Amino acid sequence: MANYETDILIVGGGVGGCAAALAATSLGFRVILTEETDWIGGQLTTQAVPPDEHQWIEQFGCTRRYRHLRDSIRQYYRAHYPLMPASRSDPHLNPGGGWVSALCHEPRVALAVLRDMMSFPRSQHLLRVLLRHVPVAVDVEGDRVRAVTLLHTETADEVLVEAPYVLDATELGDLLPLADVEYVVGAESQDQTGEPHAVAGPPQPDNVQALSWCFPIAYDPTGEHVIDKPEQYDFWRDYEPALTPSWPGKLLSWAHSHPITLEPQARVLFPWESEKVFDALWSFRLIVSKAHYPPDRSIHEVTLVNWPQIDYVEGSIIDRSGDDVLHHKEAARQLSLSLLYWLQTEAPKPDDGQGYPGLYLVPDLVGTGDGLAKYPYIRESRRIQAVFTVTELHVSPDIRPDQNTAVFDDSVGIGSYRIDLHPSTGGDNYIDIPSLPFEIPLGSLLPIRVENLLPACKNIGTTHITNGCYRLHPVEWNIGEAAGLLAAFCLRRGVRPRAVRQKETMLKDFQALLQDQGVELHWPQVGPSEPVLPDDA
Repeated sequence: MANYETDILIVGGGVGGCAAALAATSLGFRVILTEETDWIGGQLTTQAVPPDEHQWIEQFGCTRRYRHLRDSIRQYYRAHYPLMPASRSDPHLNPGGGWVSALCHEPRVALAVLRDMMSFPRSQHLLRVLLRHVPVAVDVEGDRVRAVTLLHTETADEVLVEAPYVLDATELGDLLPLADVEYVVGAESQDQTGEPHAVAGPPQPDNVQALSWCFPIAYDPTGEHVIDKPEQYDFWRDYEPALTPSWPGKLLSWAHSHPITLEPQARVLFPWESEKVFDALWSFRLIVSKAHYPPDRSIHEVTLVNWPQIDYVEGSIIDRSGDDVLHHKEAARQLSLSLLYWLQTEAPKPDDGQGYPGLYLVPDLVGTGDGLAKYPYIRESRRIQAVFTVTELHVSPDIRPDQNTAVFDDSVGIGSYRIDLHPSTGGDNYIDIPSLPFEIPLGSLLPIRVENLLPACKNIGTTHITNGCYRLHPVEWNIGEAAGLLAAFCLRRGVRPRAVRQKETMLKDFQALLQDQGVELHWPQVGPSEPVLPDDA
């Protein structure tokens, strides 16, 4: 077994893990970053989800490094893609043109940019990246993690990494059970949290948001690209999710519940099939748009499928046996392939025809052989039992009508998104309600007992409800940066993370470091309900 020693070990190379690594190495600390797959980037790359972001993201509301990531993605297209002059000169270029975000892009472009951002710390031997490694054991001494054993998923070789600080940036909070860190899974009860939208009765640890196995598809109007019939197609074609309130019929259809009203809502595939802009699923996460390219390029547009029809609610993959996890992952993959086959062969068309055989998978964009993403889109993780837990009571404008942001004295960053919960494995339909623009409290990054293990993504101290607004790309990035800088700050000062929050002068010093690193701690405060653009924006 190989043995490594470093200042900070970050297990999980997703959005939060990458941000943590860049932040900690910027202060001169040595970092080992591990990743289960062969791509870093998590939601942006292996899960193939273009960023979900708030409406002010182009002006403010993210860290400086996250803005650099966004700017660099645009610059990558300008440098390497044959864009039309108007697109190339557009400072707010949206490469794909999808309406879910101001920056819809190909997963492999985000990968290229993240690799570039890590080039300097790697050249200075501050950063080592171990791909295809998963944690299998944690050596704990008292309330401290001493080392983590990692397994190479292809060679089965093991590596032991010792570090004074360990960050859990895995998609499911995998280190928490291995290290016996106190954590929560699933839905808390109203009696536990006092949240109006928490579940009634006892808590439901098996009740987590759907995972989705996303994939990009292109459209060739004259082509025939029908895939082989998926093994589980007959099951999924007739499948009706058992949800409360009820889902409007079969999952593989154009009808689904409106996320907010829960009334039946009909969609179409392409924008020319409806007069209503937002009816077209194709435009939702469009990642290749022919509008940016000369007509003679004959571009086939590509959209990223992260649609209601692939929300998998038949079981959780958290704290399950290996066989159960494999079963649910394969079933989720089969659901996604079944949706594609249904679209190609049976989907009703406005002209009374059926099927779009010109749809086809685009494996190169996601780096896989079959064209599905490398990893399922994970919306909900294990969450630490934290010194401070953010609940609906803190971030709901209905509960706090006199506030325009959710403010915490120990803020380590900001974010904004609706409390957006997809259908769940417990049989709940959407919960999609307003949320105040919020701050990220340092207390939510601090486990109640363990001293040197910090969460660095969706596994912070939120609830099942508030995870719905703290789980998006720029927030996870900010959490990762804050965790990486906190570990570095504690190493530099020789103090424990909880002491940083407990001592006012030390907290202010840490917040000053965050701001110096380009982390925004507070939202602009103008008006009764939401931030507005500053005068010089």
